[in-house]
Amino acid sequence: MYELTLAPIWAAEQLKTALAAAGLPIDDVDGPDRAYFRLVDDENQVLGYAGIEAASDEAVLLRSMVIVPEFRSRGYGRHLTEMTLARIPMASEVYLVTTSAASFFERVGFQVVARDQVPQTILSTRQLSGICPASATIMKLTRRPAT
Repeated sequence: MYELTLAPIWAAEQLKTALAAAGLPIDDVDGPDRAYFRLVDDENQVLGYAGIEAASDEAVLLRSMVIVPEFRSRGYGRHLTEMTLARIPMASEVYLVTTSAASFFERVGFQVVARDQVPQTILSTRQLSGICPASATIMKLTRRPAT
């Protein structure tokens, strides 16, 4: 496997293009409380993207995760998730919302949570307050990946 690097990026067009191609929302990608990253290999090939949104000092939304199609099913999703989580303070609670990847996120330490167990600051994000359907699965990180 190549050496992987997680590099900070702005909400670039490549990120938006990758999200849109995967059927993920791009309406709220821009914002001062968001940070985005791209996963690249040692040949500087972009393998995927991820983002975090600081909903408060205590709660963060893991968002906008996508692996470029030609690199899917090779374990890069796990690397991207773990490397992105390493950028989040240990004291923060980490949430995400998904319509199709709950089983993947369960394998990396997330558990499904009921909406009434989610902080209002997370529920107030655009992702949860209107962009993602009410049927989307909300998950909370309960077990940080080993480093």
